[in-house]
Amino acid sequence: MGNQLHLTYFFLLLSVITTSSAGRAYAHPGFNKLFVFGDSYVDTGNWETGSPWNEPYGITYPGKPAGHFSDGRVFSEFIAAWMGIRPPTPYKCRGGRPIEHGMNFAYGGTGVFDTLNSKPNMTAQIGLFEQVLEEKLYTQDDLKESIALVSTSGNDYNAYIAKGGSLLGMPGFVISVVNQLRSNLQRLHNLGVQKVVVMGIQPLGCLPQFTMPDSYEKCNDTANLAATFHNILLTAAVEELKLESGQSAFVRLDMYDAFMSAIKKHEDETGTSELQDTLRPCCTAITSEYFCGDVRNGEKKYNVCTDPKSAFFWDSFHPTQAGWHAIYSVLRSSIENPFQGEFWGSF
Repeated sequence: MGNQLHLTYFFLLLSVITTSSAGRAYAHPGFNKLFVFGDSYVDTGNWETGSPWNEPYGITYPGKPAGHFSDGRVFSEFIAAWMGIRPPTPYKCRGGRPIEHGMNFAYGGTGVFDTLNSKPNMTAQIGLFEQVLEEKLYTQDDLKESIALVSTSGNDYNAYIAKGGSLLGMPGFVISVVNQLRSNLQRLHNLGVQKVVVMGIQPLGCLPQFTMPDSYEKCNDTANLAATFHNILLTAAVEELKLESGQSAFVRLDMYDAFMSAIKKHEDETGTSELQDTLRPCCTAITSEYFCGDVRNGEKKYNVCTDPKSAFFWDSFHPTQAGWHAIYSVLRSSIENPFQGEFWGSF
């Protein structure tokens, strides 16, 4: 009888622990809301028109254009899945969709500063977040259970060059971008967000828009140097924020190494010996005057590869869903490590 009681107690305790763990795993313990800021690498539908709403975008998921700058899911959706929540609702859809898992304020093509489109830059996006908080859509307790994901993928630098900026002046401009980004990260934390995760810049010179002049055969060293300088400054800025806050509230994701590792893995898995096969995007315009998704007079001005799932890049700037999954897989341990204490510390 005593043994039966012990067994009963054991299984009851095991049931309680399992149920508790399952509940905590639902939103990666202690974090059940995601607020997203930045650009097309994390935007899930804030553009009302344009390429992300044109075929062939969304061809892999959900099977039709849905406002994603890819053939399927983008990076923020992988982070949401890791947290165990549904992707946060785009800001422009907040009136008609659930918002219990957070909100996405990112707009494709934007930067820390104004770029080449009229969408809200990062400072304005955080302003929209403040308005949402003033509307009492989220409480301070909600923010204590939240993560902010911040993406800067290089639109500021594209705009700088397009507006006539010189290479000589680039270092100074990079400094100003990172300084403003630092202020934005601090502002998000001051608003009450528990964890602020900022994405470093990917190897810009390996994006198809930079490798196309060389037939997608090699990365552009100059663009990669600019990305490296940005990341060095960002790393220092995040470390300063950690010291000033006295806690590990800020996390930097090394997108540069993640991209390079994922690209190398793609070469190995596909058995390609030519870098060209990995750097060539799946969706390409027929000439330089057009873009993926362009249609003129009913005629498509682009070509799509036969299997987007086997391609790393989707268009001139964005990875495919498969590419994002590979990048996320490389980053997963570095994402999880800073959260281990919060997730499992009470067990």
